[in-house]
Amino acid sequence: MAKKNYSEKEKEAFRKYADSHAPKRNMLKDCTVAFLVGGTICLAGQGLFDLYSKLQVTEDTAKSLVSVTLILLSCILTGLGLYSRIAKYAGAGTLVPITGFANAVCSPAIDSRAEGYILGVASKMFVIAGPVIVYGTVASVIYGVVYYLMKIL
Repeated sequence: MAKKNYSEKEKEAFRKYADSHAPKRNMLKDCTVAFLVGGTICLAGQGLFDLYSKLQVTEDTAKSLVSVTLILLSCILTGLGLYSRIAKYAGAGTLVPITGFANAVCSPAIDSRAEGYILGVASKMFVIAGPVIVYGTVASVIYGVVYYLMKIL
């Protein structure tokens, strides 16, 4: 089947049509909600840290427990289908690094569980998060090399 080449006039007409039917977003409201939800997640993390600190654990252990708890809660909410509902309302507010990353790992794993543990869950759980890990690692190595070179010069 041959690919149709659209004229600039047709492309512009489609753009106008698409823009007129696209949902209008209130940027101030979206940013405010994202800030409040992200802040609430961070506040919950601080509350967990305070709770764990009161349980007479070391500061390093309390920090680890906060991370583990936030990851666990994020995965449970993802499994129950609640994380996506919160994300739909809160937008970028749910991308607080640890909870958003946990959701990015859990969601594809849950979606592909019917394919089995090896070919489904294990192979697809890092579909979204994998590039983040790779680029983060590469960027940190480059930053480290540049930092080292700047120190010796």
